[in-house]
Amino acid sequence: MKNQDEINIEAESKNCLNDQEQEVKIDNMSDQNKNKIETKNKNGLGEKWPEPIVRVQSLAESNLTTLPDRYIKPPSQRPQTTIINHEPEAAAINIPIIDLDSLFSGNEDDMKRISEACREWGFFQVINHGVKPELMDAARETWKSFFNLPVEAKEVYSNSPRTYEGYGSRLGVEKGAILDWNDYYYLHFLPLPLKDFNKWPSLPSNIREVIDEYGKELGKLGGRLMTILSSNLGLREEQLQEAFGGEDVGACLRVNYYPKCPQPELALGLSPHSDPGGMTILLPDDQVVGLQVRHDDTWITVNPLRHAFIVNIGDQIQILSNSKYKSVEHRVIVNSEKERVSLAFFYNPKSDIPIQPMQQLVTSTMPPLYPPMTFDQYRLFIRTQGPRGKSHVESHISRR
Repeated sequence: MKNQDEINIEAESKNCLNDQEQEVKIDNMSDQNKNKIETKNKNGLGEKWPEPIVRVQSLAESNLTTLPDRYIKPPSQRPQTTIINHEPEAAAINIPIIDLDSLFSGNEDDMKRISEACREWGFFQVINHGVKPELMDAARETWKSFFNLPVEAKEVYSNSPRTYEGYGSRLGVEKGAILDWNDYYYLHFLPLPLKDFNKWPSLPSNIREVIDEYGKELGKLGGRLMTILSSNLGLREEQLQEAFGGEDVGACLRVNYYPKCPQPELALGLSPHSDPGGMTILLPDDQVVGLQVRHDDTWITVNPLRHAFIVNIGDQIQILSNSKYKSVEHRVIVNSEKERVSLAFFYNPKSDIPIQPMQQLVTSTMPPLYPPMTFDQYRLFIRTQGPRGKSHVESHISRR
């Protein structure tokens, strides 16, 4: 006799969109949207990964003593053996901390601090941000429970390189690439037509309810942060949001699962990259450090504060600000003792509007650094090539 979990898994398998149903969706699209998908497929984003997918969690749970070759980074890319601030309690060097309550109350020191953070660090932590601590804890713990489900329950949601939506284990479609030591789950919140509960997990039983509420709250927080970033550029509060598409922004979630690694000194949980989107609001694992930020040619290990979010500037805001704000390289290290879960909420421009430096930030001495490009076009790079430092945004600079 089947237990309830097995029944639920089978039910979810029937509810998920199969390839044929996805093709029906494509057939019903406008010619313009069909062309977008055809363009993506020409760029290598089809329905299949170039090689069979191996779940990193399954490798970690097989009691490996050595790291498989596919995950061993070249010597120049391996994490340093000495890690700055490896203890969460240490705080001598850390990314700036911003009190949003104080900032919105008119504290000029906090306004100056967040401006400096965007221009010099590209990262900051926010406290007193308005999201309930209980919701933050529930979101993280719910996803931990998902990744601890039997593998067959998760495979129901296996993703493809075409949209990345669902349960995955790699970025990029380069055959033979050195891979990162993580599994993940990727889903959409906005725009609403892309929000499909059938592509969200149903186990544990409260996950959809928790993550839906979490997404709504982080969408509000993203909007509040945009007004601050806009004001600090000398723009109207709503101007940066308008450049993103106003109310028609994109929002999605990538939940990262970093299993224990038998040889963490040879691997990375996530290779160096800058985020291709607008702004990332990260809920870290506040018990296990892992995020490292590149600052002054040094990798700084971020010490997450309990119930704080880590915010970083993405490439699209760097472009809109004409490089006044900086998207910064970051990476994730792993360890042999503890697993780690983090939730990255991406607040992005509308996918089909050209993003270019804002006119008010262009002068005769500071001409536009970037030609217009839609976010849909821009993010194809990381989806095909995987994380490659800041090479994409740097290659996008106008040649004069």
